[in-house]
Formats: sequence, C-alpha cells, structure tokens
Amino acid sequence: MALIGRLICFRSGNNRPRIMRTVRMAFAGTNVSLSQPDITQKLMERIDDLKQRIAAWGKRIRRYTERSTRFNQNRLFQRDQKRLYASFERPIVSGTGPAPNKADTVAFWRGLWSEPVNHSEGP
Repeated sequence: MALIGRLICFRSGNNRPRIMRTVRMAFAGTNVSLSQPDITQKLMERIDDLKQRIAAWGKRIRRYTERSTRFNQNRLFQRDQKRLYASFERPIVSGTGPAPNKADTVAFWRGLWSEPVNHSEGP
C-alpha cells in the first residue's frame, strides 16, 4: 500500500509536499498534529494499524476464495462427479509456454547482478 510507504518515508525524514499531504490525510479526523513530540509513536501505531487492516483483508479474501472453491466443487460433485474428478487430475497451469533454458536463465541473472549500479537514496 502506497500509504504505508509514504508514512515510512516521512518517519525517515522525507518532508516533500506530496509526502506531507499523504501524512496529513492519514491522520485526518484525529487530534494528531504533525508538530507533536510523540509523532513517531503515533506514526508507528498508524503504520501497524494499516498493516493489520491489510492482513485482515487478505485473510477475508482467502476465506472467500476457499469457500467459493468448496461451494463450486460440492455443486459439481452433485451434478457431475466425473468432471469433478477429472478437474483434480489436470495440472494447474501457472505459466504459458515452455520453461526457459537453465543456461539462459543463469546467464541472464549473472549478467544482471555482476554489473555495479550506483543508487541514489534521495536528498
């Protein structure tokens, strides 16, 4: 979530206008002022709260997906058991096309990681 990333940027000292606007939005409706001495504590609490919300959403989506799969399999079992068992036999396709050659993959990553890169961390 971009909001968490921007709050972490603010915590590390980034005071750019876009970051400040996002931080103000994150604390909108609360009595938290950005000039308070304990803003870092409030910031950590807000980041933890957002992370917990994301985890809860993920678990809710996972429960829904599992329930939907179970429901569809039960319905298929009642209507056509042969198709249900055939669907268990089929491999799950995760990618399209054949797998890349091992030598090509190793050469690609070796070339990518062997070149030194200078990253700028900002002002």
